Amino acid sequence: MDHFETRGERAKSLFLQGYTCAQAVVLAFEDITGLDREMAARLASGFGGGMGRMREVCGAVSGMFMVYDLVLGYSEPGDAESKKRVYADIRELAHRFKAQSGGSIVCRELLAGVETTEGGDPEQRTAEYYEKRPCPNLVALAADVLDGFLREKQVIS
Repeated sequence: MDHFETRGERAKSLFLQGYTCAQAVVLAFEDITGLDREMAARLASGFGGGMGRMREVCGAVSGMFMVYDLVLGYSEPGDAESKKRVYADIRELAHRFKAQSGGSIVCRELLAGVETTEGGDPEQRTAEYYEKRPCPNLVALAADVLDGFLREKQVIS
């Protein structure tokens, strides 16, 4: 995992390089998803800012769910048992993220107190931008929550 001690640190570094929150989480797991960097970044590109800056589900959480699906998701439409397992796991991941993020997976709620607008163009990434947002830490949290979950499931060691 390069020179990072945790996937959370790796995801945070990727976010600070300019990737969206969703991209940073997905790219932190590129060694196990089977996607190359460009494809992974493209897959997650529209989920930043709570899905295109709509401030809905946090992009870091969306990225966490995407990686889960790539690793443990199902592909057969009639596989009811797998669908049930996947949905239960997604709810568990959301629960774990909420428990450590202040009780939400919604971007606008996680950014409460930060002056930001819904929609429009992405803001320029400056030192002030990073200083006033919890996003770098939320990206790290999502990656670490998923890493722990995948270790429990013995998908990674």
